[in-house]
Amino acid sequence: MSNAGTAGTGAPGPRRRLLDATIELMAREGSGGWTLRRLAQALGTSHRMVIYHFGSLDGLLVAVVEEVERLQRARRAELASDNPDPVAAARAMWRELASPSAAPHERLFFQLYVAGLQGRGAAAALPKASVEEWLEPLTAMFAATTSTPEEAALDARLGLAVVRGLLLDQLATGDRHAVAAAHERYLALYAARLETDRS
Repeated sequence: MSNAGTAGTGAPGPRRRLLDATIELMAREGSGGWTLRRLAQALGTSHRMVIYHFGSLDGLLVAVVEEVERLQRARRAELASDNPDPVAAARAMWRELASPSAAPHERLFFQLYVAGLQGRGAAAALPKASVEEWLEPLTAMFAATTSTPEEAALDARLGLAVVRGLLLDQLATGDRHAVAAAHERYLALYAARLETDRS
């Protein structure tokens, strides 16, 4: 599959343009119910071009999830850098992840996660990778904010599981208020842990 951009110009290549356009399209119109041909038509391209660059519709959808996850990790690092209070940074990140505008991408993530657990096609490697790629930056964050770095990897795994579980809860129930309150409860426990470690 081609990953080439436009050499020497810094302009995105056709694969990158298709990926960015798909992310924008799904944020606007939702992630469900697309066929290869209908998605290609909505993107102003042909199904052959989607297959050339991504192998299949599922290949494109997995690439969308991977890119959205990458952007979320970058945003998490930015918030942590801008805000010395890790609880406030986590709260700000939650607001973005739990916002209605993020729901199409969150829904697509969980749909492909299930497909990956079933070993289906392009999504097969997604579940494991989507955990591992978050653990390193989150472990570093927890190690920097607590006095027990040996437990940082466990804290990172727990934090990732809590956030993803609550996002799934919100998609399933639509009860944004209760889910937000549960997240605040988790942050309160984390804040208490920080106070204990600092004392």
